[in-house]
Amino acid sequence: MNYTLGIDVGSSFVKFALVDYGEQPEIVEVINEKIRKRNPAHVAERVVAELLERRRLSFDDLLYVASTGEGELITRKRGHFYSMTTHARGAWHYHPEIRSVADLGALFNRVISLEHGARVHNYMMTGQCASGSGQFLENISRYLGLTLDEIGPLSLESRNPAVTSGICAVLAETDVINMVSQGIPTPDIIKGIHLSIARRIVRLMRKLKIESPVALTGGMAQDVGLVAAMREEIGESGMDLEIFPSPNCEAAGAIGAALWGGYRHFKLLGVAA
Repeated sequence: MNYTLGIDVGSSFVKFALVDYGEQPEIVEVINEKIRKRNPAHVAERVVAELLERRRLSFDDLLYVASTGEGELITRKRGHFYSMTTHARGAWHYHPEIRSVADLGALFNRVISLEHGARVHNYMMTGQCASGSGQFLENISRYLGLTLDEIGPLSLESRNPAVTSGICAVLAETDVINMVSQGIPTPDIIKGIHLSIARRIVRLMRKLKIESPVALTGGMAQDVGLVAAMREEIGESGMDLEIFPSPNCEAAGAIGAALWGGYRHFKLLGVAA
């Protein structure tokens, strides 16, 4: 077995991907561990130790350990890759036909165009305001007394989406508080937020002139309400784009890091996997 390990350190989760890197790489195991105010480096050390014990492996059995995201904190890694390259590679592994990737993360959203397979050609990302991020969505769901798993299906029930400012997280949160006090149904509030986030992402897609099909990565790609809102906004914009969540979308960065690690390992050896 040619095991490589990818570790993606995010703001809320550390994601891990164990890959058997061969001619046809196989994703052996994916782990998403919530940080819960712990030191991410300590979280990574514990999860890796448990993973190796469960698989009856030693650290020396790993050909390459690669980090991405904020993974520069990770000790005993051999390399670190930029997250846009790892998300592109992680999505391309499952869908070699894709031409673009939209990374829907906790702190920002990023749109990536590809060339020559999984190589990044160009990208654009949202600004520093949190109103279009997963963290903002998590804060709103907490205020509404919902879990993140509940907001997607509820959004699909909306019949009259509310309108939010869509510009600033502070103003948008104020909008939501006012909507609740006005008795606006929760599905309509959530759908309004989803449309606001989707509008910003689709605006990026139009500016970058991305091509179809588009794989969605990052934790927000699991939100069926947001994906539906994005499809609505794409239709409204007149663009002809097919979008779909990549398998293991939340761990696409870790998967890509493990795959790029395997590629680099064998390239340094001067042999094909």
